[in-house]
Amino acid sequence: MASLAAGASFATQLFPRVGATGTTLLRVGFASLLLLIFWRPWRVRWERRELGGVLLFGLALGGMNLCFYLSLRTVPLGVAIAIELLGPLAVAVTHSHRSRDFIWIAVAAAGIALLLPMGDFARSLDPRGLGFALAAGALWAAYIVLGKRVARRNPGPALALGLSVGTLLALPFGVMTAGSHLLTPAMLGAGLALALLSSALPYSLEMFALRRLPTQTFGVLLSLEPVLGAMSGWLFLHQRLGAIQWLAILCVVAASVGVAASGMPGEEPPPVGPEPP
Repeated sequence: MASLAAGASFATQLFPRVGATGTTLLRVGFASLLLLIFWRPWRVRWERRELGGVLLFGLALGGMNLCFYLSLRTVPLGVAIAIELLGPLAVAVTHSHRSRDFIWIAVAAAGIALLLPMGDFARSLDPRGLGFALAAGALWAAYIVLGKRVARRNPGPALALGLSVGTLLALPFGVMTAGSHLLTPAMLGAGLALALLSSALPYSLEMFALRRLPTQTFGVLLSLEPVLGAMSGWLFLHQRLGAIQWLAILCVVAASVGVAASGMPGEEPPPVGPEPP
């Protein structure tokens, strides 16, 4: 999570040079290249239905990255992550059969209500940025649902192909924004560093953690990501949050922790992640 938050902070510093869409293209492009080399999906015999699922999965993945980086242009990092976390939280509650989880829905809704641009608070958060963050959350939910389907067979090659589809989705937006600036040695080096920091390293660490931690514990820890994002934004981007924004983040974190931690012993909790690559 620290690597993801630092990677997002680094990404925002590329916006003045190649824009949010150009930065997205660099991240998913290099990440897909690394995974294609590692997984070599062309060696797999794919069924037509599988390829259709991978296509939808890749579109959700690419769209989620685009919307998240577009939100970071005007919304503080911690706030954007908190809003995006509503996507996997919604999936978790949807898969739950426990009535008490609806209490956590109310807590999350209260947090989002605190972030709505109303009155004097409208000047501190951009409505379009909030909209992009919400769209990223919805696409993260789609990523989880579609990802569970494509991961039944050949999860690694499916992820590599999905990221390639996401790269193709981001390609026209990135080229229109940044053009040939994407091909300068400095930007190519920055893109590779971003892919490693925001994709390769955290994804590998999450897979390592999931093999050694109960899913329930993993979900609780993942819920703290908005706090780490806010701290990273303060440390690297000098983003200072007000008391209301901190309260909203903590509401979403509390809701996510509550859903992840409220499973009965031995019960497989609903999915709340992992973080997309």
